[in-house]
Amino acid sequence: MIAPFSLARLPRIEFGSGRLQGVPALAARYGSRALLITGARSFTDSPHAAGLYSGLKEAGLSWKQFQVAGEPSPELVDAAVAKYRDGDFAVVIGIGGGSVLDAAKAVAGLLRVGNSVMDYLEGVGPELPYAGPAVPFIAVPTTAGTGSEATKNAVLSRQGETGFKKSFRDEQLVPEYAVVDPDLLSGCPPELIAANGMDALTQLIESYVSLRANTFTDALAISGLRAARDGLLDWYHHGSSALEARARMAYAALISGITLAQTGLGSVHGLASPLGAYFPIGHGVVCGTLVAEATRVNIDVMREREPDNPALAKYARLAEILCQQRIREPEAAREKLVQLLYDWTEQLDLPELGELGVEATDLPRIVASSRGSSMKTNPVVLTDADITHLLEQRL
Repeated sequence: MIAPFSLARLPRIEFGSGRLQGVPALAARYGSRALLITGARSFTDSPHAAGLYSGLKEAGLSWKQFQVAGEPSPELVDAAVAKYRDGDFAVVIGIGGGSVLDAAKAVAGLLRVGNSVMDYLEGVGPELPYAGPAVPFIAVPTTAGTGSEATKNAVLSRQGETGFKKSFRDEQLVPEYAVVDPDLLSGCPPELIAANGMDALTQLIESYVSLRANTFTDALAISGLRAARDGLLDWYHHGSSALEARARMAYAALISGITLAQTGLGSVHGLASPLGAYFPIGHGVVCGTLVAEATRVNIDVMREREPDNPALAKYARLAEILCQQRIREPEAAREKLVQLLYDWTEQLDLPELGELGVEATDLPRIVASSRGSSMKTNPVVLTDADITHLLEQRL
């Protein structure tokens, strides 16, 4: 029997080499004035920028450009909205990594509303219902990691002792188009390939074993996992010459965004929020350094407390997918999965938490702040002691 399931809204997707060239025509469908949101330099200094600018002119569009440096804060989003809300923009185009797309998504959602984004952030404000309307948004990723081009979430953060990393989320924020052009990934440095790639891989794994996973998302997750398996290490080791590997990772990241939007995530992303809020640690680095141990902890807890949990069989299937071999004994399969994830973590040179400034005395507040939405779809309930043990193994 196929269990009932439902699907949340998805963007229309344009995937493939050279798809950036079609963005001006897509934008012109909404009007003649665009707000272009990019990173500080990564896109504007690239060879792709000039072609986009000339294409926008040829399509009859005028535009203003806003640049996002680093992870977006509520203050940055509010400042952009205040600056551009009277600009009568028909469309917002976000071109950049996950931080840029999250910022652009939030700005598109607020240009016609005017409220502070703090009014809508989960867990830190009044959490007002979002009525919209949002300005149509076109998302163009230039990294392969977050899958933000396919989700309704705009993740914003404020760092420090009282920091947070929370989402502004609503189906009206889903991009109208996700334009995924693997050519835009050229020039990604190895450390970015590693961190973003492990983010996508973690999202695919957590989506696959999520409490809300279904037949549809499982099929998608498996296709994304195969792409990441065949693409990540190849791209990391061979860089710009690994064109096929780069395209595979662009696909894996897109699929990870689609699946997480339908299923939610798990313990790694539950911990990524406080770690990213309290410490200047990139999101993908958190995922990369935690995913192997988080997988081990989930498996151990299920074996001890819930030996009939269906996610145990899924972890064994994950081992066969990622190791590309038939493994008859489920326990051996799960151990191979954990070992492979640890091997990848080492090959990709991802640091432990202690190297990133986290100390044992920090663990109680990290654990206390890890119970967000992602932890609620982890395949098994983890106690504070379980989460503390997970973190201790990566100090």
